[in-house]
Formats: sequence, structure tokens, C-alpha cells
Amino acid sequence: MKQFVSHGKLSWQSVFYYFNKWGKDGSWKKVWIELLITHRSHLDLSSIQLDGSHTPSKKGGESVGYQGRKAANTSNSLFLADNTGQMLTIAEPQEGQRHDLFEIKRLFLDMCDLLKEAEISTKGLFLNADAGFDSKELRKVCESQEIEANIMPNRRNNKTLDDHYQYFDDELYKRRTVIEHANAWLDSYKALLVRFEKLTRNWKAWHSQCCF
Repeated sequence: MKQFVSHGKLSWQSVFYYFNKWGKDGSWKKVWIELLITHRSHLDLSSIQLDGSHTPSKKGGESVGYQGRKAANTSNSLFLADNTGQMLTIAEPQEGQRHDLFEIKRLFLDMCDLLKEAEISTKGLFLNADAGFDSKELRKVCESQEIEANIMPNRRNNKTLDDHYQYFDDELYKRRTVIEHANAWLDSYKALLVRFEKLTRNWKAWHSQCCF
């Protein structure tokens, strides 16, 4: 910060004041969108990857709930990444007890809307997702956005899914590992490994800065 502040002391209260202010007025989101627009030519959109990630929360707050598998209060967030693992957008975090498909239509459409604000068309995109996302609702949303859903079939859904052929490409699906690597990279930041922010907007703002 020395290059921006040439005199006086810089306190954490001052930093947090502006961090919170810019999260409240949507500045962090605007910066993310502008950066996606500016560097859109460097993105690899030959396929995109969808994944969810649970983060332990130590102070509670918005969108926090108990997750039995983690034996802790967590927030569950959905991420979209390009074919190299570059994060494109994060959905509104949900309470930890919610599964990945909770309100998937609203959350996925919100992520698609952000891509469109960044002048990234969803038409013709190939989407990789694991078996936890295998649902009629998500497939229909992808179809409405002209996205080709390459979702690993969930064997437990055999009795409920229609009998007609569903597209799935094993070779294309292998690219999904890049988003797992990206989430592991995010966990290397202490501010993201464990959630201490009580407000959802500030929690998303930290992710925005990390993905810049």
C-alpha cells in the first residue's frame, strides 16, 4: 500500500471501511466484470467447469449452516471456471446444510447473467459438472441458455430421469479437474480457507479480489 499512501499511518479500520463500502455499492463486482471484458480474449471457453465448495465459518453470519459431513458450520458456494481453471463467477453462497442443487435454477441463471454482463455469450458453451449436479432442472436451465451440459450421470437418478439419450463425453469431462485445482488454489489464501466474514457480500468480495 506504500505506493498509494505516501504519508500518515494506514490503519486496518480505514482499509476495512473502504473494503466494506466498495462491497456494499457493488464496486468489486464491477471491477470483476470489467476485467473479464478487458481480458476476454485470453479466456479458454472451449469448455467451462461447474463445482461447489464448502468453507468452514468461525463467526456465523449470513448463509451459514451446519454441515454434517464437515462437522462444522459452513457456507456452500458454486463456482464457474474456464477450461484452464480461471474463475469466471461465484454464485450467492448458501447455508452449509444445503446441497449443490439447492435453488440451482436461480443461482445458475445469476452466474449466466454475470457472464453476459461481461460480454461472454453462453451459446454453445460445453459445461462439465460432476454427478452431484445431475438433475432435470439444471439440464433444462442449460438448454434455455443454449449450453451443452456434459454432466456425469448419477446412477441414483436412473429411476427418475427420462429414458432418452443424454449426452456425455468422458474425454471432455476430464477437464473438470481444473476447477478442483482452482478451488485448492483458493484455499491457499488464509482469508478464504476459513470464513470469518459475517456478511455474504464481503465474503464474495474476498473471492473477487483473489480472482483478479
